[in-house]
Amino acid sequence: MASGIITILIADDHPTYREGLRQLLSVETDFECIGVACDGAEAIEMAKQFQPDVALIDIIMPELNGIKATAHIKASCPNTAVLVLSAFDQTAYILPVVQAGASGYLLKNSSLDDIANAIRLVHSGDTVLDSAAVDVVMANIRTGSTSKGNRSDDLGSREMEVLTLTAKGMSNKGIAEQLALSERTVQTHLVSIFKKLSVSSRTQAVLYALRKGWLSLEDLA
Repeated sequence: MASGIITILIADDHPTYREGLRQLLSVETDFECIGVACDGAEAIEMAKQFQPDVALIDIIMPELNGIKATAHIKASCPNTAVLVLSAFDQTAYILPVVQAGASGYLLKNSSLDDIANAIRLVHSGDTVLDSAAVDVVMANIRTGSTSKGNRSDDLGSREMEVLTLTAKGMSNKGIAEQLALSERTVQTHLVSIFKKLSVSSRTQAVLYALRKGWLSLEDLA
């Protein structure tokens, strides 16, 4: 695989949409679509086979829905970032898929530029949420309805610094520059944070910290 190329798996049960998306993304010189799945079960198998950098997953699919597919993909392919593209902005879909490990959630009416930029961001380790998804997540944090994670050890001061900058949407490179660390050290801290909090993604870690009161909504700005 050429250096700098982001490999992509598309999973959607609507053939017109998934083929149209594949063709639109093919014009981006740093993208390569290595698989197209028509349902959740096929998406999981193709993810295991091809180990894509990014999986674009629909929510409503036969066999397995996008929520279950995301959880399976993150369990078997932890280095694959999942970006959900959905026609729905309801709480019933957004929160579970974020908790399953998705790094992003966009609505299907997003522009090609927005989708392409989101792919690059989740591939670099960032979190991308549509404004509607942000509203849902923040509302549930305020009302305390987001499910609690397992009890974990408190984070160290450096880990909290990394988590705080993660909450601001900074990439690993940006965090490394801010804290005068190497990107590898930042990644090591993130792995430690995920282990302590029993989570599998940056989004889950930030949500956990917000629920625990370790971070405030102001920390997201």
